[in-house]
Amino acid sequence: MRPAIPRSNIPAGLSAATPRPTTPRPLYGRTILQIIPELEAGGAERTTVDIAAGLAGAGARALVATEGGRLVGELQANGGIWIPFPARSKNPVAMAFNARRLIRLCRQEGIELLHARSRAPAWVALTAARALGLPFVTTYHGSYSGKSAVKVLYNSVMARGDVVIANSRYTAGLIEAAHPFAAGRVKVIHRGTDLTRYRPDRVAPERVEALRRQWGVAPHQRVVLLAARLTGWKGQRVLIEAAHLLQDDAPHGGTAADVVFVLAGDPQGRDGYVRQLDKDIDRFGLRDVVRRVGHCADMPAAFQAAAVVVVPSTEPEAFGRVAVEAQAMGAPVIVSDLGAVPETVLSPPDVAARQRTGWRVPAGEAPPLAAAIAEVLALGASARQALTDRARGHVEAHFSLEYMVNETLAVYASLLDGPRPALPR
Repeated sequence: MRPAIPRSNIPAGLSAATPRPTTPRPLYGRTILQIIPELEAGGAERTTVDIAAGLAGAGARALVATEGGRLVGELQANGGIWIPFPARSKNPVAMAFNARRLIRLCRQEGIELLHARSRAPAWVALTAARALGLPFVTTYHGSYSGKSAVKVLYNSVMARGDVVIANSRYTAGLIEAAHPFAAGRVKVIHRGTDLTRYRPDRVAPERVEALRRQWGVAPHQRVVLLAARLTGWKGQRVLIEAAHLLQDDAPHGGTAADVVFVLAGDPQGRDGYVRQLDKDIDRFGLRDVVRRVGHCADMPAAFQAAAVVVVPSTEPEAFGRVAVEAQAMGAPVIVSDLGAVPETVLSPPDVAARQRTGWRVPAGEAPPLAAAIAEVLALGASARQALTDRARGHVEAHFSLEYMVNETLAVYASLLDGPRPALPR
């Protein structure tokens, strides 16, 4: 299991206000239950398992009420306890029965705190928490759509926790705008990344070479990587246009003369969008420059193979996982200045240029993206090394798995040991 161990590796020159990991008060012997529809792949599911492992490492009983899924085995291997529970149901009658079932479970197991990570099970958990006087925590792993009064009411359960955890400042702003009554109870805890996996020294050169061969990249070529499923708002078309702008200089020894642009991602059935991408590539004459390589299973090696990683999203994202992982691997990153992704990258005007860990550019605009790519590719060896060192230190200080676990466990400890705010009705 992975214990919750505070880490701090903040490069010199960053703000003195840089937060450091906190050490949660002891939770030994406490019983905490997380509830989530299922434990299949996904950010909420992965975070549930990570928090359960942290709780077990702190000596607590970590229960997870869920229907099951592929991560149940990992949950149990890391000290968590699976409670089979029909948490997926959105049927109001079934949810009422589930609430009574959860109340009985809480009494039987001596559960002291409930943490909900999805709306339907959150209503069940809220009912049980109110009936038993237990602390209630919710986590927003993203934003929820819906403007009708019924949908806003349904969504509002996620803002009714004693503490409402948001996975980014961007998400926190959405919560407070949609549910003003949550003001003062929202706490930002960015999603944590297991940085033991994303370490340059953990990736054998053979893995990188094999991936480059699979992509058809020659030894002398540099890779500009966009790793995301093939869908319009992920910005593949913006990158293709930027590649065209850079390629205009190539015949004269320009920036893109030795560069290939790799689109790594599964189309997930979006055949029309794939045809549009291929049409753009042909229109700009980029068949030898832009590669669609499909899903990539070895992302640490992919980031290690990249000279630049771009996240040119054209719609807001709730978190910037790719940007965090790429910085951890030492790959310079360029992101759209939109949504939560910019929170993961230090860049002017928020910091001096010498303190940057990446670049932010206007969303949906190819010329600024092309200019940023050219700037990164022109970096000398010393400047690039300094950038990657800062980036690794930045993500270790703010976005590590240990930091996320410790901050969450500190929330639990504060609710168990101290007074709680009144829940909204």
